[in-house]
Amino acid sequence: MSIPQPPGDRQPRDPFAPPAELPPAPVAPPPHGPDGRPYGIPVSVNALAVAALVLGLLCFLPVAGLVLGLVALRQIKRTGQSGRGMAVTGVVLSSAGALLWATVLSTGLASRAWEGFTEAARGNEILALEEGECFDAPGGLEGDTYDVDTVPCASGHDGEVFGVVTLPGGAYPGDARTGALAEERCEALQDRYAMDTWALPADVDVYYLMPSPESWRYGDRAVTCVFARIDQGPPLTGSLRGDPSTLDSHQVVFLSTANAVDAALYEEPEDAPEDGLAAHRAWAVQVHAVLGERIEALRGHTWPSGARGPVGALTADLEDAREEWDRASTAADADAYRAHHDEAYAYLAGPAAVTARKALGLAATPPSSGTGGGGDSAAQV
Repeated sequence: MSIPQPPGDRQPRDPFAPPAELPPAPVAPPPHGPDGRPYGIPVSVNALAVAALVLGLLCFLPVAGLVLGLVALRQIKRTGQSGRGMAVTGVVLSSAGALLWATVLSTGLASRAWEGFTEAARGNEILALEEGECFDAPGGLEGDTYDVDTVPCASGHDGEVFGVVTLPGGAYPGDARTGALAEERCEALQDRYAMDTWALPADVDVYYLMPSPESWRYGDRAVTCVFARIDQGPPLTGSLRGDPSTLDSHQVVFLSTANAVDAALYEEPEDAPEDGLAAHRAWAVQVHAVLGERIEALRGHTWPSGARGPVGALTADLEDAREEWDRASTAADADAYRAHHDEAYAYLAGPAAVTARKALGLAATPPSSGTGGGGDSAAQV
């Protein structure tokens, strides 16, 4: 029996042959986004877009932010990077900033704002003044003082700095409190810088350059203590410094004694003895103690031969004055107190102080009460 053949050249399949391998299936390309970039691949952020956004937010160099934003948009369109929103925001903000700057400059608002700032902080200029510097104040030293120009002390000048102190921080303490602090701090420095108060010219007074409420907000905490000529007076010439750097040891010891006694005398109660005898007695005790300390200092120092006699005579007057203050401290009534008080001052105002000063090469003309030179009285040692 014959087996029919398959049509054409097709050969019969062997039922025991292994199955033939199938051809590989075609691989479909990964899906793409609308920008032509395959999904799932990270996209970098355009750096220029970030910079444009930062400059736009800060309103700093608006023209640069505008240019960077436009360049970033072109790059993003070409490369497919992200950051288009940041670039657009940077362009908008930078455009607004550029328009604002143009308006400010064209209307003069910038110059007026700067003037307001500098006026508020003008007090900072006095912070540059240092102890020992001399200066001119074109606007004067009465009221608000903004402009000061440092000049050599050898030339004519309005004032000389004898100290700079820093006030504590915190809220502005007010004009009255600031003035009280300035007076207290500067008074403590005055006699250290110009120990010989008799040597201060009569047309010199003490001024304080203090922070204003406006300059306080900008960090100004300095009080500048100044010897300055009284308004309408002639300019000062030369330095008023008279501290241990310009004096010899004998002068320093003598002036230390004189200033300590004067400081004690300045504490005299304001009320009359009839209204506050107890306070006056207590003050007399203090003066008695200070005189004792200063007498020991004068006795313990070795004076030049030409000054031994004059200083010895002054020491004797101080001892007599000390005894009168001791009697005043135990006075039974106001009349007795006044008697001892006046007798003590008579010893202090005697000629021995002038003679001793001449022997030591110090100023020998007592300053007039109520004038310059610190307002010292003739009762000074």
